[in-house]
Amino acid sequence: MRRTNSSAPRSRWSALVVLCAGQLMVILDGTVVSVALPSIQHGLGFSSSGLAWVVNAYLVPFGGLLLLAGRLGDLVGRKRVFLAGLGVFTAASLLCGVSQDPATLLASRFVQGIGGAVTSAVTLGMVVTLFPQPRERAKAIGVYSFVQSAGGSLGLLVGGALTQTVGWHWIFFVNVPIGAVAALAAWRVLAPEQGVGLGRGTDVVGALLVTSALMLGVYTIVGTAGRGWASAHTLGCGAVALALLLAFVVRQAKASHPLLPLRVFRSRDVSGAMGIQALMVAGMFSFQFLCVLYLQKVLHFDEMRTGLGIFPVSVAIGALSLGLSPRLIARFGPRAVLLPGLALIAAGLAALGRVPVGGSYAVDVLPALPPLGIGFGLAMPALATLAMSAATPQDSGIASGMFNTMQQIGSAFGLAVLSTLANARTDALLGNGTDPAPALTDGYRLAFRIGACLVAVSLLLAVTLLRSPVPARRPRTAEEIPVPENAAH
Repeated sequence: MRRTNSSAPRSRWSALVVLCAGQLMVILDGTVVSVALPSIQHGLGFSSSGLAWVVNAYLVPFGGLLLLAGRLGDLVGRKRVFLAGLGVFTAASLLCGVSQDPATLLASRFVQGIGGAVTSAVTLGMVVTLFPQPRERAKAIGVYSFVQSAGGSLGLLVGGALTQTVGWHWIFFVNVPIGAVAALAAWRVLAPEQGVGLGRGTDVVGALLVTSALMLGVYTIVGTAGRGWASAHTLGCGAVALALLLAFVVRQAKASHPLLPLRVFRSRDVSGAMGIQALMVAGMFSFQFLCVLYLQKVLHFDEMRTGLGIFPVSVAIGALSLGLSPRLIARFGPRAVLLPGLALIAAGLAALGRVPVGGSYAVDVLPALPPLGIGFGLAMPALATLAMSAATPQDSGIASGMFNTMQQIGSAFGLAVLSTLANARTDALLGNGTDPAPALTDGYRLAFRIGACLVAVSLLLAVTLLRSPVPARRPRTAEEIPVPENAAH
């Protein structure tokens, strides 16, 4: 199942391009919809409360199925799972584009979330298997991390351009030819895998428990925007989700063939990277979501200008993820690269926490973007390297699914908490007679500061928990470095 060094380098890098193309399509869809929401509401007659479910109907199955899909990749072969996910995602995108009423669009978005989860869950595991040598793996993970990190910002630009020029339907239609080409290329380029077999890991009870727990948990978090954190619905659903998750952990400790082998978490680097990633993404989401609102509602940017305004972050992420970060990780180790990355993200969010009402993009927003992009371009490849450091070839799919699951949980949690706090501050000020623009700005400032605090906590955890060894000052060539089956605990 594992690719070896005998694989032609060109074919391995071609496979990486195909994997990242499929992943980019899924990542773009997570944000490309956000700038088109007003047009979708006008075109299909969504209510204000129902409009949020254009996003949530995708997030709930996406966050809930990543873990299960990752394990299925280990059992039946990651290529099969990747192709199945691409097929479902592409077909659902077509259904989204032809939707003529809210119910059809929401149902199609739910199916699209299933396809996105199945595609994303196995991608990182396939990247790690394709590139077993540390230095090449660092470069490959840098490419993957660029797609993960910059895809969200690129989605804002693409969504704004398509919505303004040809209409919101095309944010979904554009996925159809891309998905078809990616699936054909994946069929030709990716090596076939047999997996370890369903008989060696079919934990049906565990699968039902964790999928139910994660889907209910994401549903509960995204529903807090309308119901509040202290409502009976939120508390009740949250308690059930936690109970299901606890039952899943107990099941995994006792099952002969667990869905999620708990040995994956014996490494402090792996466990720490998962938690750090969730907090970092939760904080960073205040930028991706609320900076867009600040540009549109306070500075009155249109969709295209908003996408262009965020684009410098994508440029910085690309420059770091594709170039400098892999070399730094290979030379100094992922922990040494992660720490300054988290510090830069926190500094960028803190700078956005000072945006004024009558602000200027060039003076008040643009200076905060390079630290965010550079920091994320450093931190994301380092976290991916740490999270996969203890994964064996048989467990790389589940480790990949877990890494993506923590990202989705962090995103949902960040969106729910930060938007709720921002809205509460704004509503309080409006109730006291404050004008809309100052009230909105004060709410956004609060959310940016809370986001900076979340990233600062992740930095503290990285300093105290991670024990990543520093490579030798003068590393050997990739061919000379042995490939460990398991990272040291």
